[in-house]
Amino acid sequence: MKTFPGKALSWRVEDGAIELTLDYPPCNEIGLAMLAELEQFVSALSSLRTEAHALIISSARSEGFCAGGDLRELFRLSQQVTGAKRLSGLRDFIERIHAVMNALDEAPFTTIAAVNGLTFGGGFELALTCDLIIADKMARFCFPELRLGLIPGFGGIPRLKRDLGNGVVRDLVLTGRSINAAKAQTAGIVSQVTAEGDALRVARQTAAQLKKFDRNTALAAKRFIKPIPYDELRREIEIFCELFMRPAVEKGLRKFVESKDALPYLP
Repeated sequence: MKTFPGKALSWRVEDGAIELTLDYPPCNEIGLAMLAELEQFVSALSSLRTEAHALIISSARSEGFCAGGDLRELFRLSQQVTGAKRLSGLRDFIERIHAVMNALDEAPFTTIAAVNGLTFGGGFELALTCDLIIADKMARFCFPELRLGLIPGFGGIPRLKRDLGNGVVRDLVLTGRSINAAKAQTAGIVSQVTAEGDALRVARQTAAQLKKFDRNTALAAKRFIKPIPYDELRREIEIFCELFMRPAVEKGLRKFVESKDALPYLP
């Protein structure tokens, strides 16, 4: 068994399945710490290809799978520089995120997100990189970015459009409201809904089933049915960066950062 114990996440390989576990308080927000360790993980994917047939991404946090990007950190970093340097720093961060998400999307084996609780913003986008999403019945999915004057910036819109009809995509992005696991399954986002706290166990059972199949055949099927929308992903980066530089976004982020609510990203 191979293991990697990090500060924001850990992963291990056991019985042909990689288990990547997010564990960064309060709810696995994706900032520089999480991003750096995700980059370490995806750099190991090619070497893991010969010993793994599946990847499971889950959370050790009871609050949820992932609440999205670390907006407090992003706001703090954006205040340290101005003008062209601010835009350059933002673009670098977003392009690094996209590189990680694309690597997970095209991972050379079947990938499963085992989600619980909050699966918001960037966390939702992380789950959408996976081939299958297994959710416990308490999971909730949401893109709340519009309330900050932004769009999802980690690849969420192109991946959601790839998988769903535009009516569902428009509803999730433009209203910012959350949907539960049952509605997500009906929409085609989630493949299985489990009892509360049972998503990881079911994901492990699914990974064991995948072991029965030829890896090269499974990979060929994945590439055929799950094309990666690179052009739209690049366009998303441009739109996100353009919007982020607007004064209204700075105002919205400041309000978020100064909020006294424990979880200000909740609808």
